[in-house]
This record gives sequence, C-alpha cells and structure tokens, in this order.
Amino acid sequence: MLKQIREDVHVALEKDPAARNFFEVLVCYPGVHALISHRIAHRLWNGGFKFLGRLLSFITRWMTGIEIHPAARIGRKFFIDHGMGVVIGETAEVGDNVFLYHGVTLGGISMKRGKRHPTIGNNVVIGAGAQVLGPIKIGDNTKIGSGSVVLQHVPEYSTVIGVPGRVVFSGVSAREETDDGQATFPDPVARAIECMLERLPQMEKEIRALKDALNLGEKKDPAAPQSPVPLPSMKKVSGGHNS
Repeated sequence: MLKQIREDVHVALEKDPAARNFFEVLVCYPGVHALISHRIAHRLWNGGFKFLGRLLSFITRWMTGIEIHPAARIGRKFFIDHGMGVVIGETAEVGDNVFLYHGVTLGGISMKRGKRHPTIGNNVVIGAGAQVLGPIKIGDNTKIGSGSVVLQHVPEYSTVIGVPGRVVFSGVSAREETDDGQATFPDPVARAIECMLERLPQMEKEIRALKDALNLGEKKDPAAPQSPVPLPSMKKVSGGHNS
C-alpha cells in the first residue's frame, strides 16, 4: 500500500507542472487524497467490510468533492487534476495511466443491477465536465473533449467531442501526438468552415451557369407586350316619365 501511495504521488508530480515537491502533493492535492482513500476503501469493500468502505468513501467525498464508489476498479498511474465534482460509479473500471479533469462523471443510465458504468482503457484523457455514461467501453489512447457526453463505445486512438459525443478523429499515432504525449483536439467549426471554402468555387460556377441559362432563355422567348386593359362599358341611362 505504501508503495502504491508513493507511486500515486509521483504520478501527480509528473502530470501536473504546478506540482513542486512530494510533500506539497501529498498534503495539498485532493485528487491524490481521494485516490489514496479509494484504494483503502476498495480493499475494505473486497474484504467484506462494505459499510466501512462506503463510510470512508462518503467522508472523502465530503472532504475533497470527489466521489468514487469503493467497488470501482482503478488501475495504476491514475490522476485527477483539480478534482472537484468528479463522480465514478460502482461498476466503473479504469485502466492504467488515465487522466481526469474536474467535473468528470463515469456514470450509469440504468436502474438495473449489474454492469451499468463505463470501462475506460489505458492512456485515456477525459476533459473537464465530460460525461461518460452507461456500460460502454472507451478504447486505449482515447481523448475525450471537455463537456462531451459519451453514450456509445469508442475505438482506441480516437478523439471524441460534442453532445452527444462523436468521434471526430480516429487512428492517432505516436508521431501525431505533441511532445508531451497529448494529441490536439480537432476544431469541428474550423473544419466545417474549411469545407465551405473549398466548396465555394464550384458553387460560383454553378450559379454563373444557371444565370447564363436563364439569360439565354429570355433572349429566345421574349415576353409579349401587354395588351391594353379594356375600359368598362358605359350603359345609357334613359330618363323620362311614365304617363
């Protein structure tokens, strides 16, 4: 357990450039506190002390703002940055080297017992406020953008954004990642504008051809002059007296 705690603190030092030293992380990082507490609560839960595990989880939630069910499975090198508002459900499974920002929910959409929370692969980054819901699988090396709502399975090496979440890029290789190992998120608005700009020359040609066709039709069949509007007929009104 002490070895695991030491590794968790070192992971925070590696992934957070604001972290200065081991002692500061151990004392001042709620994400690390929540993770250490969860590892203890998880052992209590699996050992049959479910109430104690749940009680420890509740106390940790009250102190850190991070709620992790003691039955959830979390791998090595897991890190929660800032942490406030993070919720991880009972049947959630999290792989190794996963990075969560604040406000992330790994939740369920069903009231039935059984597997109802997501399974997160290895080397996954989930942005602030993202919601990953249901018994879905998020593939290895996937990036989920902030505020996304993911309801379907996601293949590995994917980038997911939007509500509902959709894969906007798939197949990121190590060469396409940045120097710090993070892949950039594509901008769907910029991509849509680029597509429109690429389409504009063809649209101008089609509009020009349509105008030429209309002008040619007018020359071949000029409109006939309008006939004068007939005046309404005037009826004579005879005057006189009946005898």
